[in-house]
Amino acid sequence: MADKKIVFLDIDGTFTVPLEKPTELASRAVWAARKNGHKVFISTGRNMPIVSEDVLKVGFDGIVASAGRHIEINGNVIRDSVLPEETIQKCLEVFHKFGIYCRIESPEGIYIDSSLQEILTGATAELTNSELIRMKKELTSGVGVKPYTNYPCKGAYKLGFICTDLADIEKTKAYLEPEFHYVVHPYANNADCYNGEIIRRDMDKGEAMERVCEYYGADMADTVAFGDSMNDLQMLESAGIAVAMGNSCQELKDRADIVCERVEEDGIYYEFKRMNLI
Repeated sequence: MADKKIVFLDIDGTFTVPLEKPTELASRAVWAARKNGHKVFISTGRNMPIVSEDVLKVGFDGIVASAGRHIEINGNVIRDSVLPEETIQKCLEVFHKFGIYCRIESPEGIYIDSSLQEILTGATAELTNSELIRMKKELTSGVGVKPYTNYPCKGAYKLGFICTDLADIEKTKAYLEPEFHYVVHPYANNADCYNGEIIRRDMDKGEAMERVCEYYGADMADTVAFGDSMNDLQMLESAGIAVAMGNSCQELKDRADIVCERVEEDGIYYEFKRMNLI
């Protein structure tokens, strides 16, 4: 692809304010970069049932969803890999043992413990925690979050979790950390809840970038990744150029090559211009 780039954009807190429509400038950045011969992908932790039509209709060369377990290129699904139900039940058992409530993300949708919904409703979300902001909005947006009792038990892409005691999360790591990346999202010193997710180490956003590069015969040095959350860490670590949004948590900013403007300030558009992608 010579001097052309493959760009990967997280959605919530990066391409859009959580659960809001893309801005005109963010959309223009994608159109113009693609017109100039660059490839632009969405790379999100969301599963496909909750990737909004407002995002998809902007037009992308492909999408990485479910933190890497689902990949589409030019409208073709080249990977869709769910974790076995046995693995999901093992994780649920561990989390529930320590009083942690779960969010199951499967091809059919999102399923949550009733207690998770109660904690979410009263939770205070840090501005750097785009995942918690989105989950709170999902409860009232009609996005299709369903009760855990409706979960079809056919395997899932990943699990999210929420609890009121950070120490409880640490207790689960002896059981699950060898197999999973732990992502705990930003929280204040006086936080009333703690949220995060586990992503199995064999497939994550960074590894999915490698699969996309293989498809195009491109080099990972020619990739650019934009993110705002710690679930973007593997993607930023793998990218040729790693960009953290101005609204990112400090830990992600420290690991990035570049920090651009906040999502509310159309950081993607202005960084695309500085990079001469548009």
